This record gives sequence, C-alpha cells and structure tokens, in this order.
Amino acid sequence: MKTIRKAIPADLPVVNSLLEQVLAVHHRGRPDLFRSSGKKYTDKELLDIFANPDTPVFLYEEDGAVLGYAFCAVKQSSANNLVPVRTLYVDDLCVDAQSRGKHVGKALFGHVKAYAEGIGCHNVTLHVWECNPGARAFYDAMGMTPQYTSMELRLTE
Repeated sequence: MKTIRKAIPADLPVVNSLLEQVLAVHHRGRPDLFRSSGKKYTDKELLDIFANPDTPVFLYEEDGAVLGYAFCAVKQSSANNLVPVRTLYVDDLCVDAQSRGKHVGKALFGHVKAYAEGIGCHNVTLHVWECNPGARAFYDAMGMTPQYTSMELRLTE
C-alpha cells in the first residue's frame, strides 16, 4: 500500500538516512560548499521540525518502507515592497536512490502542491542546485519555472 503522511519521531532513522543521500549528491557536485559527511539537522532539530505545523515533513511510504520525503515550510512575505503572499517553500525533496524512476517524487510533489492549495498558498517555491541536473529536470517536468536566479562568482577553487 502506498501512502503519504507526516513524519513522526519514530521516522528519525530513515529521515537521517535520506538526508545523508542528499548530502552525498550535493558534496559530489559542490565539494567546496558541502561536506562529505555530517548532518543538516540534529535529531532535536528534526523533532522540532516534525512537531511544528509550519514545517511539515511529508513521507512517501510503500508497504511500510519510507521511500522519500519532502521538507516544507510555510512562509509569508513581509517586505514593504512586496504583495503579502503565503508560500509553501520546499526545503528538501529526496527519493531513496533505489526508488528513483518509480514516480515517488512526482507523488510527493503532487501532495505538496495539493497541501499548499489547501492552506491557501499563492505558490510553491524551492531552490535547486545547478550541480544537480537530475533535480532540475524533475522540477521542470513538474511545471516549475524560475522565479529568480541566484548567481555567484567563485573566488577560490
């Protein structure tokens, strides 16, 4: 059976494992920015994220196995020059390496989109690293378009 649900404390080990996979992809692409090992969040930080209604973490589960996640955050624009809009920011979306190509990411993204619509968001946003062309192609296929481009001038190699 396939389902998408919110993360709970018992999911810490599998979420940490998927976070390691994401780190490995980013480290391969940008070792000048991403360490080869380590944790993006401590277990306490993850538990706080799981408990916060403004930072839902959705897990794709099939036959009791978690195959992917989507970390999200509800954001509200507050700058004086911007129209006040509610946004659902996708902080991280990961599909287990063994499950890629099985439409897990598509299902997660569809769930995120429906969730955002359901809570009255204006849009769904995310950042994608240019060193991850597979992710960029996936988001393009999901109908996302660039909102703005963040550029850099690397001063050291």
